[in-house]
Amino acid sequence: MAVYLDNSATTRPCREAVEAVRVMLEENYGNPSSLHGAGIEAAKALIKARQSIADKLGCEKDEIYFTSGGTEANNLALFGAARANGRRGNRIVTTAIEHESVIQSIDELEKEGFETVRLEPDRYGNITAAQLEEAVNKQTVLISVMYINNEVGSVLPVDKIRKICERAGAPALIHTDCVQAFGKVDVRPKKLGADLVTVTAHKIHGPKGCGALYVRKGVRILPRTFGGEQEKRLRPGTEASPLIAGFGAAADALPDLKEQSEKISALNAYARASLSKIDGVAFNSGESASPYILNLYVPTFMRSQTVIQELSANYGIYVSSGSACAKGKRSHVLTAMRLGGETVDKSIRVSFSRFSTMDDVDALCAALTEITKKYPRN
Repeated sequence: MAVYLDNSATTRPCREAVEAVRVMLEENYGNPSSLHGAGIEAAKALIKARQSIADKLGCEKDEIYFTSGGTEANNLALFGAARANGRRGNRIVTTAIEHESVIQSIDELEKEGFETVRLEPDRYGNITAAQLEEAVNKQTVLISVMYINNEVGSVLPVDKIRKICERAGAPALIHTDCVQAFGKVDVRPKKLGADLVTVTAHKIHGPKGCGALYVRKGVRILPRTFGGEQEKRLRPGTEASPLIAGFGAAADALPDLKEQSEKISALNAYARASLSKIDGVAFNSGESASPYILNLYVPTFMRSQTVIQELSANYGIYVSSGSACAKGKRSHVLTAMRLGGETVDKSIRVSFSRFSTMDDVDALCAALTEITKKYPRN
């Protein structure tokens, strides 16, 4: 049986989510916008799913807007907020370690005349509140900082941003990408002080192709697409009701987060202790990082992509070298952390879920031990 340790890329759908998708595909397949009985039943399923996501975020269901995933939600948040708020200033504050969907969106906004401050991380991917304090001024109209980094697991001080804005007199809208946080820690937009929050289904054992953007009531952002009344015209188009229902079911199936976190923390500690026995292994994830993500340097002459292929083909073990969206490109996160070329090129990411076990870790450690002996570093 394969050992799956790439849960930051995607998770195995839980039975509840799969069943919810099946019901919507085979039985409750009406268009939610249709006014007949089948449409009304489909619309009820969407209302239920929207309420499920809202309950987990501690917000009102009318503050949840469904999208095709985290990338679209990030794009909608950034372009929508910057263009709606652009007359009040032109500065955007973000970090150098955001997901590509944030980085590339802000690259495009720069072409429209926005000034961007990209905060650089330390050796373990951390960004400090002091860095944010220095970057935010009265011209800042948008701040986008992820909650948990998807490659090294560093936890960023998103809960400090609201007060920083208030002290600076900044009119900024605050966006946080919570794709790697939702379903792992308690994500409450109001508690974080966030105006916009991105979450997605396939990181919490739901289906791919469905995400959501929380938009705080009273906040105005501009749409990116046009042509319908769905999602209050902010994200028009026929709703992907099977995927949305699966998202809601996955949210409902989330276990107690405190108990789950304790289990994953123990698994992470076990992995660190076991992997440390391999001569030359070094961890890029700090001790304060999310326990769900462990990024490490593998001492071999092979680049990370070759190590990943070796683990997959000969051991049935699945890990990654970073964000799946990067398609094998050199990690911009590890590069921003100034780890050096060899470390950047020879590091892998191990990521856990509630279905991960110590046997999975044992298999990984045994495989990496063999690989580093068979293909030693030059």
